[in-house]
Amino acid sequence: MDDAAVTGVEAVAGGSEVRRLSDFESTTSFSKFSKYLSFIDILVLQFRFHVGTSRKFWGKYEAMALGLVSASVIMGAWDYGIGELSSGGDWSRGGIFGDDSGFLHLKEWSIMLSLLSMMSWFAAIVLMWTRYPIMRENLVFLIVATFSVQLGHIHSHSNAPFFPNNSGLSDWGGVAMGNMIMIFLSVFVVHRAVTETRDIHVEEKHAHPDPRLVEKAWNDHRLDAWSWSLAIWGFMINIMSWSGAHAISQRPPIEEGIFGLSLVYVFSGIFSFFLLMHVVWYPHFMLGGGDHTIQSTRAREVAGIVTSTREETLQGLCPVCGAETPVLRRPSGAIEVHCLDRDCSGWGEPGASCSTCGKSLPMRLECEKCGTSASVTSHFVKSDAW
Repeated sequence: MDDAAVTGVEAVAGGSEVRRLSDFESTTSFSKFSKYLSFIDILVLQFRFHVGTSRKFWGKYEAMALGLVSASVIMGAWDYGIGELSSGGDWSRGGIFGDDSGFLHLKEWSIMLSLLSMMSWFAAIVLMWTRYPIMRENLVFLIVATFSVQLGHIHSHSNAPFFPNNSGLSDWGGVAMGNMIMIFLSVFVVHRAVTETRDIHVEEKHAHPDPRLVEKAWNDHRLDAWSWSLAIWGFMINIMSWSGAHAISQRPPIEEGIFGLSLVYVFSGIFSFFLLMHVVWYPHFMLGGGDHTIQSTRAREVAGIVTSTREETLQGLCPVCGAETPVLRRPSGAIEVHCLDRDCSGWGEPGASCSTCGKSLPMRLECEKCGTSASVTSHFVKSDAW
């Protein structure tokens, strides 16, 4: 998939090449040893699904973004033949602008690599911004979380160059504050928004009279592996921030080299961005690439967006016997009827073609319980009507 904005599984559900999570079989059996180990089976299965799906849907845009960030991290950490970082720099200067700017008084190669690093990183973010439009707001939150952790580690290293060694309680304030901001944004904002939007998506797009199909839809949209990716991303951001701050915080003369710390910084930085790509890509893919705005329930209430779709999506009932029939009325008032083919899971507007098999959808339904044939609109009669 090399389109400017990636589409998702819902948009290509009819394609033979797309496999859903329920199509994968578990290859591990840790649950046989203990029920508390069953989560390992679930994670392995879901990560297999994520890897297989990303191999089909990731293309040149993802490769370009990862390549730009890799170049950005390497250029930012490069010191071979320059000696700006390994020598400790000019510790008497500080800041970015002004006559006494520490940044503007760097060596020419250091300034050039720093500017190229920032431009490459910015270009990678722009690519992700255009590639995953429904995750833009959450991408901003995650970038802010990244900066907060990095600034926290820089603050903690400012008074304790060998942090966490030889550090006092006050030196932990920067790291603690940065991680509190990251946890709030990643867990209580991004994770909550994605989870609640997933719930609305399943309730709205996968409603069905057969509870087995509904349960299958919930299983297809599980977020266990995605949640673990988000958690590992937060951990790797801390590793990257600590190694980067630790490498440049030593006071001259520097007795130990920074090559090892620079390698840790480079690998953790590249891996953390890879995880960020996964965290941003999967909700966009899972939700079909644009039918929803990924927000929490509270954010939708503030914006005036209806979220209680479970209560407002009405199930059709036979006008004679009251039995449930395969027709739904959405909160918007649109009526959708299930395909007459029992082996098909397609829904659509009465009289239109089924989005899955292409057959014409019925304008009238026959109740399986009493045999009454009636138009689909007559299956939504108010209970208090005479």
